[in-house]
Amino acid sequence: MQEIVSRKDVVTIRDVAKAAGVSLSSVSRALNGGKNVSAKVARDVAAAANKLGYQPDFLARSLRTRSTGMVGCLVSDVANPLNAAIVRAAEARLRDAGYMLVVASTANDPARERAAAAQFRGRRLDGVLVAPGSTANDEIWRELTAAGTPIIVLDRDPLTEDNNPLWPAVLVDHRAGARAATRYLIGLGHRRISLLTADARMRPSRERIAGFREVFAEAGLDPVDALLCLQSSPMDFAHADALSLLRGDRRPTAIIALGTRILAGTLRAARDTGLSVPNDLSVLSVGDTDLAAAHTPAITALRWSLDDVGRAAAELLLLRLRGDAGGAQARALLPVDLVLRDSCAPPS
Repeated sequence: MQEIVSRKDVVTIRDVAKAAGVSLSSVSRALNGGKNVSAKVARDVAAAANKLGYQPDFLARSLRTRSTGMVGCLVSDVANPLNAAIVRAAEARLRDAGYMLVVASTANDPARERAAAAQFRGRRLDGVLVAPGSTANDEIWRELTAAGTPIIVLDRDPLTEDNNPLWPAVLVDHRAGARAATRYLIGLGHRRISLLTADARMRPSRERIAGFREVFAEAGLDPVDALLCLQSSPMDFAHADALSLLRGDRRPTAIIALGTRILAGTLRAARDTGLSVPNDLSVLSVGDTDLAAAHTPAITALRWSLDDVGRAAAELLLLRLRGDAGGAQARALLPVDLVLRDSCAPPS
């Protein structure tokens, strides 16, 4: 027999307002991420909604507000621990504001990026957080912006027009981080240092390479010993690449490696070639991942707050979704710190 659900059993916004002890308009603003809602009211409304099991009618809300309540996010690989932490922090902030985050991995493939952008546009998502893999799809992002969809760039070069950024961006100061790491290793006495990073066409790698080379130049060292090993993707680094590097005639005495599979491949290659860290090879991680912290010896790392990147991107987007972006910063630059551990020593 078919079960019939009475309308009396359906929790409404009026029930939430009564339970929270606030007005209907306050509940509506709190649930829809509106302006002029105090933190206390937002907490009380969320608690009442959770207790009563309130389920908002998203179809009705989208017709009323012309908002789907969903935000898109495009990253190269959501399994990358650096991306995963950023996505997690952005999702938490957007969820608190009443939005659902829809995430897609692009593998830095322009075709996959275009397909995801088309899906986001077709579903009329309210905004997009994106880390473009290249400039190949700039026109698509321009079209989305022209159609009224706010876009926030995650640590990539924002498209500019007449030297003005078209999109807000949350950036990390990778150049300063690379300078700090390289100065530290040179200060220990290293001269043959290798930087293992991703495609130089993308901002993070390009900035790291610039900082790395700047320190060699300021120290008056032979730039031929500033070795670069570039990968099309940080997730594609093969163990064989690291083996080839460490078996070369002029192998590096120190390596600065992106803290994803690149770091894992480097450490495995060091073990397979009988090199001890840090006695024979100093290793420094770009990004303080679980591998860097848990490895024995613990890996010295460049650290920036991935949570701050995600939260800052979500806040920039929320400002634009609420129409409050008039005086908001178009760019946030987050610092990078050097965390000293046990994986670096003077060259033997």
